[in-house]
Order: sequence, then structure tokens, then C-alpha cells
Amino acid sequence: MKLLTEKKYWIFDMDGTLTVAQHDFLAIKQELGISLELDILTSLSKLPEEIKLQKQIQLDEIEYKIAKLAIAMQGSTNLLTQLKVMGHQIGILTRNSFDNAIETLKAARIDSFFEKEHIICRNKALPKPMPDGILHLMREWNAKLDATIMVGDYLYDMLAGKNAGVQTIYIDPSGNFPYQDEANYSVKNLDEILYL
Repeated sequence: MKLLTEKKYWIFDMDGTLTVAQHDFLAIKQELGISLELDILTSLSKLPEEIKLQKQIQLDEIEYKIAKLAIAMQGSTNLLTQLKVMGHQIGILTRNSFDNAIETLKAARIDSFFEKEHIICRNKALPKPMPDGILHLMREWNAKLDATIMVGDYLYDMLAGKNAGVQTIYIDPSGNFPYQDEANYSVKNLDEILYL
């Protein structure tokens, strides 16, 4: 409960953190016909403008289908409720598009916890691992570094937090924690955050 009282500004990754991971990134890359080595957004950024726009539309369509199937991660509703009851600010930083983020949250039935202006997607800020989305939310909230925390399930979430100068919580249901060295805290599920 210590972190819940210390940290008044909470920024969450969405897919694989607040919702159960469903993206098969290798399959998406193959469907888009892009590099299997680079992450999707980096690959798209290197394409000529016209092709990039076509691929972005295709990516949005693929992700929309995935968004409709979203399921809330175990413990997400409980944690978000606790944070709201305590009067804390909560936001989302996702590499997804805004429309698909909204659809994901609706399908997972956790959309009511978030103000739309506090859902930062790839259209609104440079994507993680860049810290821009975190810094944007902190400006909105007038948040201090030591009162802000980033929660995510992937290396880019941890690096975005580190690049912004805030602490991070790394969630990995497998318990393997390959990116543990980049995180301040590591948990297997969201319920554990209540006891940090």
C-alpha cells in the first residue's frame, strides 16, 4: 500500500498490462509485409510516405479486430478502483491508435476509469520508448517526478519511464522478468501492486 499512497499519478501501458496480451506481433509484421527484425512502428516510419499511410490503415484494421476481443487483466478493475477512490490521476500510454485504444478499453469494460484526454496514443506523442507521452501527462496533471509511476509489461514501457525520470513497475505473468534490470519493481500480476 506504500506505493499507492506515495504515487499520485499513474500511467499504464494498455495491451498486456491492463488487458490480456493478444497481439501476435510476428503475424502482424508478416501480414503487413514489413521487417521481422524491427518493431512495427519503427518499420513503418522508414517507409516512403504513401506506402506508410497505406500500411498504417492496414495496421489500424488489424488492431481493431484485436481490440474487439480485449479482456481485462486479472486485478485491473480492483487496482483502478483503488486508485480512483484515493483520488489519484490515472492515464494510459499506448503504442496503439486512439480509436483502437478506446475500443480495447470498452471491450475490456474498463473504459469508465479513464478520461479520453488522458489516453495518449501513437497519434498524440512519439511512441515509447520515447518519454514524450509520460511528460505530456505530467504537464497536464502538474505532476512531480517522484509522485509519478509507469506500469507496463515490456522493455519499451520501462525505458519510457526511465527516460522520463519516473519509477516503473514491470508486470510479467510468466514470472521470467527478462527486463527486470530496467524496472524499479517487478510483479507477476496487478494485485501485487496493492502490497508494494
